[in-house]
Amino acid sequence: MGAPAPRPAMSASPLDPPTPAAPPAEAPPAEKGRRGDRRRSDTPRFSRYSLSGGRRRHVRREEEREGTYVDLYGPGLLFLICWVGLMNAADSFFTIYHLQVGGIELNPLAAALLESGRIGFVLGKAGMITLALLVLCVHKNFYLARWGLAAAASTYTALVGYHLWLL
Repeated sequence: MGAPAPRPAMSASPLDPPTPAAPPAEAPPAEKGRRGDRRRSDTPRFSRYSLSGGRRRHVRREEEREGTYVDLYGPGLLFLICWVGLMNAADSFFTIYHLQVGGIELNPLAAALLESGRIGFVLGKAGMITLALLVLCVHKNFYLARWGLAAAASTYTALVGYHLWLL
């Protein structure tokens, strides 16, 4: 005698109580790691390590690169941020120089800052660009931030080039 034939499955009625779902199968040990995932949350924008050396410079898995935060920042990012800061300072210098020799300020925000005087103009402009660069630096793994930093660097470079052409 062989094994009994399996019974045909009965269709579930909407009135029948739900059957409990089978527990999910655990991942094999090679995929899960030795101890599993120890993280309770993602890396924060700012952590206690941000100012004291940091812990992470790169994401661990390439597929998680977009939209993650890290504690450490690379030399390429530092170069771009310093470049934008330098170009901002040069733009402030050349703007004041051109205004002294009879030029006019076309940017309405910069014109409003100029009403507070040279020192107010330079400090206000530096403060705004510093805040923007800080936001772009922290969000370096976001497409829009990378695009924004590249756009700021190229725009400021072109603007300083224009100032030099006006000389």
